[in-house]
Amino acid sequence: MTEIATESDEATEETKATQLPKPTGYHILVSMPVIEEKYDSGLLKADTTRQFEEVLSTVFFVIALGPDCYSDKGRFPAGPWCKKGDFILARPSSGTRLKIHGKEFRLINDDTVEAVVEDPRGISRI
Repeated sequence: MTEIATESDEATEETKATQLPKPTGYHILVSMPVIEEKYDSGLLKADTTRQFEEVLSTVFFVIALGPDCYSDKGRFPAGPWCKKGDFILARPSSGTRLKIHGKEFRLINDDTVEAVVEDPRGISRI
C-alpha cells in the first residue's frame, strides 16, 4: 500500500514533489504566490487577510501543462499562451483548488490564462 504523507508528517522535498498531480487534458497546474506576513509598514497581517489575499490572487506560477494544452489550432492559432515556468494572470476564482502540505495549488484550463508577466512583484488585485 502506498503511504500518503499528511501535513503533520516530515515529508522530504522529493516526496512532496512526487505528490503534485500531473495535469491531464487541457489543464495547467499552477502554484499560488507566497503571501507576505507583514505590510510594508511592518504591521503583521491577520491570518484571514493573508488567506483572502491567497485565495483571490490573480498571479500564478505555471508548474506543468497537460498533454492537450493549446493543441487546438483553431482556438490557439498563434500557439501556446504560456509555458512551464511562466508567471501568469488569471481570474482569482479560476480552477480547482487543492492543498498539498499546506500550500495551495490550482488546476486551471488552458484558455483561462489572460496574460504572461515578466515580474509579478507589485501586482495586486484591486
